[in-house]
Amino acid sequence: MLAYLFARWLKDAALRPVQLVEGGAHDGQLAFDILNWLHRHRRKLLTELEYWIVEPSEQRQVWQREKLAPFARLVRWAPTFQNLPANGVNGVIYSNELLDALPVHRLAWNRASGRWSEWGVGWSHGHFVWAPLPDDARNWRTELTHAGFDLSPELEAVLPDGFIIEHCPAAGIWWRQAAASLRQGRLLTFDYGLTARQFLSPARSHGTLRAYRHHQPTTDVLADPGQQDLTTHLNFTQLQKEGEREGLKTEQFVTQGEFLTAVASKMWSEEKRTLSPTQKRQFQSLTHPEHLGSAFQVLIQSRNC
Repeated sequence: MLAYLFARWLKDAALRPVQLVEGGAHDGQLAFDILNWLHRHRRKLLTELEYWIVEPSEQRQVWQREKLAPFARLVRWAPTFQNLPANGVNGVIYSNELLDALPVHRLAWNRASGRWSEWGVGWSHGHFVWAPLPDDARNWRTELTHAGFDLSPELEAVLPDGFIIEHCPAAGIWWRQAAASLRQGRLLTFDYGLTARQFLSPARSHGTLRAYRHHQPTTDVLADPGQQDLTTHLNFTQLQKEGEREGLKTEQFVTQGEFLTAVASKMWSEEKRTLSPTQKRQFQSLTHPEHLGSAFQVLIQSRNC
């Protein structure tokens, strides 16, 4: 479905060649699937396409080169956005479950001092524990406001002592750099996430940081370091604001279920293909609100589209 959608967008691009840019392609499987579909169904587009992967990890680049060997002539790598074509990207920049894995600052509200303070990891009695970091000159309230959090005096007056927010400057920097690299086209991401307002819900007073092992949630994020995956929800308000500051227009912010259902409706009508029973189950898992359909959000911004 992504390959189909990207092909529709790239078909209307005014400039040539066109670029697909993927951030953090892991082992290259999604890139392979997209290029393979284009090879089978939109072969002419491949003659005008460059597929770029922004990947700072040399080890992952090795995995990706192995997976993408059949499309070696089309694929290029860049360790950062600064290494993309100098005249900018004409096409699509996208990521899938990348930004929620970037490092965060864990901030807690201190009612007594009226300040946000950062907590880090300490060591006590043979275990890792949460511990307040020494105060520094960093103005967390200003950073949180810049990231879209409405921290009015009225709100802070009712926030419980110790209310936790995870703040990810790295996600904002990544999105800003991606937006600045986009000459014409679209920037989008799929990820777990919330709006800034949703982060401030009483139900999330302990933040959104969580751990997974073998795809199952665990209760202690500090246990067994290196043996479980840590993640937090992405602040989509922060991304939206960063893109708009770079001149992008917000086209959509919807659930994955809403997004894929709309794409599928156009694709199945145009392509006139039927799904196998396995594909139907896969589609239902991706779109059902009790599975991945509402857990994932999709943000799309554009320039001159």
